Amino acid sequence: MGKPTGFKEYPRETPPEASPAQRISHWLEFHEHMPEERLQRQGARCMDCGTPFCQTGVVLSGAASGCPIHNLIPEWNDLVYRGKWREALERLLLTNNFPEFTGRVCPAPCEGSCVLGINEPPVTIKSIECAIIDRAFEEGWVTPRPPRLRTGKKVSIVGSGPAGLAAAAELNSAGHEVTVYERDDRIGGLLMYGIPNMKLDKKIVQRRIDLMAEEGVRFVTGVEIGRDLPAARLLETSDAVLLCCGATQPRDLNVDGRSLEGIHFAMEFLRENTRRLLDGQPSPAFISAQDRNVVVIGGGDTGTDCVATAVRHGCRSLVQLEIMPRPPMERSESNPWPEWPRVYRLDYGQEEAAAVFGDDPRRYLVTVKRFLADPSGHVSHVEVVDVEWRQENGRRIPVPVPGSERTIPADLVLLAMGFTGPEDVILQELGIERDERSNAKAEYGRYATNVPKVFAAGDMRRGQSLVVWAIHEGRQAARAVDEFLTGNSDLPG
Repeated sequence: MGKPTGFKEYPRETPPEASPAQRISHWLEFHEHMPEERLQRQGARCMDCGTPFCQTGVVLSGAASGCPIHNLIPEWNDLVYRGKWREALERLLLTNNFPEFTGRVCPAPCEGSCVLGINEPPVTIKSIECAIIDRAFEEGWVTPRPPRLRTGKKVSIVGSGPAGLAAAAELNSAGHEVTVYERDDRIGGLLMYGIPNMKLDKKIVQRRIDLMAEEGVRFVTGVEIGRDLPAARLLETSDAVLLCCGATQPRDLNVDGRSLEGIHFAMEFLRENTRRLLDGQPSPAFISAQDRNVVVIGGGDTGTDCVATAVRHGCRSLVQLEIMPRPPMERSESNPWPEWPRVYRLDYGQEEAAAVFGDDPRRYLVTVKRFLADPSGHVSHVEVVDVEWRQENGRRIPVPVPGSERTIPADLVLLAMGFTGPEDVILQELGIERDERSNAKAEYGRYATNVPKVFAAGDMRRGQSLVVWAIHEGRQAARAVDEFLTGNSDLPG
């Protein structure tokens, strides 16, 4: 695939982007595409490796290794190298409904398992994927494709995140009448309100939603199933129901002072910031970081998004707390290829904070003891303590380091420690069984719950995960629903 000697001749190049100091002045996407000639050279770096681990999509040591939706990566790398962009698009769309999303927000486990990456920088798979689909939209190659025939079967999908949208696209293509219910005022789930605009422009999301609507998918916003509309009503009016409500129950931090003013879950902060950008004015729930001493608790992607958003607001100071140790600069012996490389990275938000405040804002091996208040009952400081990880009774646990207690100024605290599972309302109303992690219990590959004609997929079934895993589950669940409705399915899954 690609040029047989390309990986020897061409170094890895990534798309240009605005400097951190420049991009914090706006909310626009800051990545650009490389010129076609340079993209072709990057496609030429794809080796004829024999076994393309980039598209395997397995879980190793708790993380994705390779592409969960099994993108045909070597094929479209080769086609880009040869200048066959439309053919590259066809191969890309065989496995991925929304490459314009994954090409922007996916952490690219495909690159982590690239064979070239064993001893050289891997192929720039993610940027090539994004360039293919963006060019396709620019050239007018992506057009509505409504089904030729309708089956008369009605499917209700609850939740319009990546799993729900992928399932809706697939089931609609099979000819079923699909209605997607979303409790928020806009379609898209975390794609719309959970990911900041500078990572995923909402015009990109809306463009795909409009396309799906033209293809016949019906979208209903502002309706929460289980509150505004009984879940039982969906069972009465639908031939199948697919739950894709996500894992939206945030993990809390139960320490002294948690109830003080000024402490918020990350999604409260991110959601209302995006709503302000889309509406042109802040809502009463908008949370500003301007002139605040901000402490972000949690070191994952959501924490990074909070950092980048707070910097754009013009915060006074910024600290990000992470209970885990700082990753090594290179793979450790316990983290071999093709596992996802657990190495130190300066993500976009930390780059921006460093440009403003002079250093990576993350503080590793630190946990919160309590929150302290000012006289008005508003948080004023966070008391923290260093930890060390020890093995006790077969488990690694963080143990406080005596004498390391200290306080950090904070009048805005953002909790970005992940999510514990789906919310209860619809699962309780329908009597859906839960697994040991509180997720909707449905066998992987079948997606059927214990309730007849009710299916579950995405984060609601597997727990908090990547957008690309949600797309994978949405596609597979669509095939399972199609088989349930018709007895067989031609959907790829």
